[in-house]
Amino acid sequence: MDVQSITDVKDNNIQVLGHMLDMGHEQVLFCNDPKSGLKAIVAVHNTVCGPALGGTRMWQYENEEHALKDVLRLSRGMTYKNSISNLNLGGGKAVIIGDSRKDKSKDLFKRFGKFVDSLNGNYITAEDVGISPADMVYVAQETQHVAGLPGKSGDPSPVTAYGVYMGMKAASKVQFGNDSLEGKRIAVQGVGHVGEYLVEHLSKEGAKLFISDIHEPTLSHVATKYGAEVVGLDDIYDLDMDIYAPCALGATINDRTLNRLKCSIVAGAANNQLEDEFVHGEVLRGKGITYAPDYLINAGGVMNCYAEVVGLERSEVMKMAENIYNTTIEIINYSRKEGIPTYLAANRKAEKRIAELSA
Repeated sequence: MDVQSITDVKDNNIQVLGHMLDMGHEQVLFCNDPKSGLKAIVAVHNTVCGPALGGTRMWQYENEEHALKDVLRLSRGMTYKNSISNLNLGGGKAVIIGDSRKDKSKDLFKRFGKFVDSLNGNYITAEDVGISPADMVYVAQETQHVAGLPGKSGDPSPVTAYGVYMGMKAASKVQFGNDSLEGKRIAVQGVGHVGEYLVEHLSKEGAKLFISDIHEPTLSHVATKYGAEVVGLDDIYDLDMDIYAPCALGATINDRTLNRLKCSIVAGAANNQLEDEFVHGEVLRGKGITYAPDYLINAGGVMNCYAEVVGLERSEVMKMAENIYNTTIEIINYSRKEGIPTYLAANRKAEKRIAELSA
């Protein structure tokens, strides 16, 4: 390795440590296995409330820097999500760099399981975007620190969707004076596992549905099954709608979309919906748009995994997800009373619990 290469490595290490310091991370593990093709990053943000739990996402990132940024934001979000949900868990996340439609293999997931196991229970993994419970079976062959397995808590998507639905109804209660979604024009961006379950709830209540997704077969299936109207990936931001529900990847609330959004509520399942929470949370508030904090209303999935870890019945999990309704109303009302964005109101509630447990 030449001098310039050594300098580059040192600079990159300093940059990673700087990001960790800025966001309060405890540990970041970089995983590389040429034999299986595994390239992954595991980020443990905070373990004050318990071992860090968060899913593994498989995505074809543009580069490693984007993957690192995503896993750092996602893992921090898990800390806040688990705290505000009163779960005895910390926050962590993992990303596997690759195309989930063609790069998966038994060996890749088994090797990933060994990396997870090397953290000695500090991190518990589960499925996320691009990963199925069946994939987690291979991970579980190499580590016991896995949740969301078939035959146990299983696919968390139905619980996640139900929590988002409850959060959406709560936001509607505050914004419109009642929580009925009948006749409301709702745009669901991303209709994969969680998005489709959400569409099902909304369809049963009589909402007018608009959907978009990058995967054409999924889009066609959901549109036909639930009578939803398909809109273009970019056109969704220009719809005249009551509720915008981002359920794909994050950062769709940004400088490029905010002036186009014509809605009263933002409530969806995607993580990190605000590209810059310090800027865009305040802009939403200034525009009179009620934002249901993503990590609050999409917490059903982690509740599902937590139930597997501690041995709760499914009925208890659904009650926990249903209570997202009450917490969402509490957070929105607190934000209005204090004159602060809802994301900040939620952060304060989550941080208060962490501080109490740290004392």
